[in-house]
Amino acid sequence: MSDREGTGSESRSASASATAESDGNGDDPPWRTYFGYDEPYANQPDAVEAAIEVGRKNGYLAMEGPCGTGKTMAALTAATTLVREDDYENVVVVTPVKQQLDQFVEDLRVVNSGLDDPLDGIALVGKRDLCPYGREDLFPRDATVHDRCEDLREDTARLVEADGGTDAHSGAATDAAVGGDTDEEDQWWDPKRGADLAEAARRDPEQFNTMADDRLETAGEESPYRREQPRAPEEMVDGDDPPLYCPFEADWYARNKGSPVDFTDGEDNVLTSTEFLPESVAHGTCPHRAMGVLLGEADVVIGNYNHLFDPDSRPLLSQVLDESTFVVVDEAHRLEGRVRDLLSDRVGRHTLVRARNDCAQLLQLANQSRDHEREVDDRLASHDVPRDAVATARAFYDDVVGWLDDRVTAHLDSEFGRGWEQDLRSLPEEDMEVPLRDPETEEVDDLTEWAEREGYGGDLWRSLAAVGTAVETTLDELGESRQCVAAAVGAVMGDWYERDHATAFREIELEHSPSDTGATATPWQEVYTAGLLLYDCMPAQALRTIFDELGGGVLMSATLEPLDVFTRVSGLDALERSGTGGLAAADDDPGRPVETRSYGLTFPEENRASWLVDATAYTARNRGDPVRDHGNRTRDEYEQVLRTVARSPGNVMIAMPNYREAAWAGSYLRDVVEKEVLVDESSSNEATDELKRDFFAGPGKVLVTSTRGTLTEGVDYDGDKLHACAVVGVPLVNIGSPRVRAVQAAYGRAFGDDVAFEYALTVPAVRRARQAIGRVIRGADEVGVRMLVGERYTEDAVHSVHEYLSPAERSEFVRMTPDFLGPQFDSFWSDHDRPE
Repeated sequence: MSDREGTGSESRSASASATAESDGNGDDPPWRTYFGYDEPYANQPDAVEAAIEVGRKNGYLAMEGPCGTGKTMAALTAATTLVREDDYENVVVVTPVKQQLDQFVEDLRVVNSGLDDPLDGIALVGKRDLCPYGREDLFPRDATVHDRCEDLREDTARLVEADGGTDAHSGAATDAAVGGDTDEEDQWWDPKRGADLAEAARRDPEQFNTMADDRLETAGEESPYRREQPRAPEEMVDGDDPPLYCPFEADWYARNKGSPVDFTDGEDNVLTSTEFLPESVAHGTCPHRAMGVLLGEADVVIGNYNHLFDPDSRPLLSQVLDESTFVVVDEAHRLEGRVRDLLSDRVGRHTLVRARNDCAQLLQLANQSRDHEREVDDRLASHDVPRDAVATARAFYDDVVGWLDDRVTAHLDSEFGRGWEQDLRSLPEEDMEVPLRDPETEEVDDLTEWAEREGYGGDLWRSLAAVGTAVETTLDELGESRQCVAAAVGAVMGDWYERDHATAFREIELEHSPSDTGATATPWQEVYTAGLLLYDCMPAQALRTIFDELGGGVLMSATLEPLDVFTRVSGLDALERSGTGGLAAADDDPGRPVETRSYGLTFPEENRASWLVDATAYTARNRGDPVRDHGNRTRDEYEQVLRTVARSPGNVMIAMPNYREAAWAGSYLRDVVEKEVLVDESSSNEATDELKRDFFAGPGKVLVTSTRGTLTEGVDYDGDKLHACAVVGVPLVNIGSPRVRAVQAAYGRAFGDDVAFEYALTVPAVRRARQAIGRVIRGADEVGVRMLVGERYTEDAVHSVHEYLSPAERSEFVRMTPDFLGPQFDSFWSDHDRPE
């Protein structure tokens, strides 16, 4: 749910006149001009002013504010003020949640509705969602949308390349365009050739068959082109085989790289794909290119984490990311995990084989004749890559595949005995890790050591990206239709060799993926898919660099506490003058201010009960196996808690430490409660959505899930959808996992061994628990119960996590034993309307 929604009688309507009048009387601060509602919530003025103040000092604000704080509007109001008062040129907003992206769009439109001069805003989407051919599934099955699009773009670029004798501006734009004022001296393309290509692909009104199958239509809009991808007119190419090209791309060149869509096409000057996708299609221009043009002109750009933090996606935003950019990072409690995933790389065994085959195919072509050999050598020479280097790369990849096969076999032998090959069903039905060094020791990994013994030294590893690029380009120039991977694999393998062993962990990852065919090179491939994983343990280093390149900003979430931990692990602390630990700022670095704010839940306290249930700590060590006849005293105690919670009125969510525990709890509860019990498991998005629909429909039910699953954060349980939530235990990740141990060791080196476990494991786990209980109360009129179950949540327990709750939670949550749960439920619901 949004910060704005679910506020009952406190919801507000936009009022341009009210803000204009209040700004004119001299009593209100300037930011009220840009605030989208009549009156702010209690904590919004402080949040806005703190963000403006730190922004003017080129610093960052880390802000925790639960639902009802109005974080989205506060951040946009501060950002708008800073842009309009010339402190910054533009704003970039990133969030990992689609629902929150939509909320930023909605709130920006509210801000604009009260302004005579609205901000230009655009919400970004991925290329796959914008490509007309890809959307209609018109590309070959063996090509991804991204790869096919890039191939068509390259061919189109060659076709529109300006001839020395061509007037580069003749017949330029076919109609008005945004961003088409290209410097003639830098222009390498001929707009007329682009216009001619676009025209050649247009349908002939007299000959065109009006059957729907013949026209390219997408997003509810008909394009000017046929469904089939056109080939270049013979008169525009040399040779007998005219290449395919993209007419949408050609039209973009015809407009001098401009857009037929402008911000006035969006509601209140804010464009989303709902507007610019069909408009671009109707004009025959590439929607992704149009989006790129518009984001360069926008005051506010709204995207996802990938657009800012993924090295492969960030180039799209490069034109608007600098010291004049104010950034807003939403759902910032996810920052570490998401960026760690983005910075980690995996190369599967099959991909290694493909890279080897890319090299082998080029070598095979060269061996066909002396002429082929000479042509291949000449083309490779243009990349400064000899043919011997391709042969060495082929041999290297072949040997790596063999080493990988042997290493996986040896690991399975050591773990499960040599008999596993005769009974593959005895192997675990789960993913596994094969570490290539001691996770807690900074040392060279086994693959690198093996390669160096075999004569594959650093020069070879570092050359693989360049060799791969040369191979791919040469194969393409020779007309070989092959989806190559050698360049991408070479880049990852180069990083594998070059990256340090303190912050990057190397292992083999075995994904449980049973083969349907049974045709595999080794027996274990019938059960697992293997890959080399280069795992990033310290995202703070990359984050610090990214934040330091920007002007300032706000990082916010409902669960950032403890804020001192967050500022350290996010790299913010290292930006300050007194940077700390392994990420300390340089001595000559003047530093940048970092401020923090933490706000409590503002909804009526009498509408909620908040309990710490002082039961025996629920840990893997003391709870035994999750089976029906467990004979375990800790499980006996928790069965009492579970059935008491499940019998609470209305919809109840019970969040267990993992899915295996959830399955056990669900099985138990189905035998002891009359309500319907739904059990979540790791599954597809479609299955999860169906489960949510079942939970919300009809009378009260019990939903049992994992606290680390997808139903405990980013899901709206507004209104009557949820009346109680109990988080059982502290949802730590598997602390025996090699990569988790490697992360802990890296944090120890950077921040100190005494806080490594806390920073790497405990704090993220408590944030997950806090996200889960945050699903209950989403509005001023909502009523419900929040429970953290297990003695570790209490203040004086061994290994207590009480200090990692927010100050408001530590003050509000009441401690009680399991025996008091039943009477407390009865007492609470006797004072409120009892749900079904």
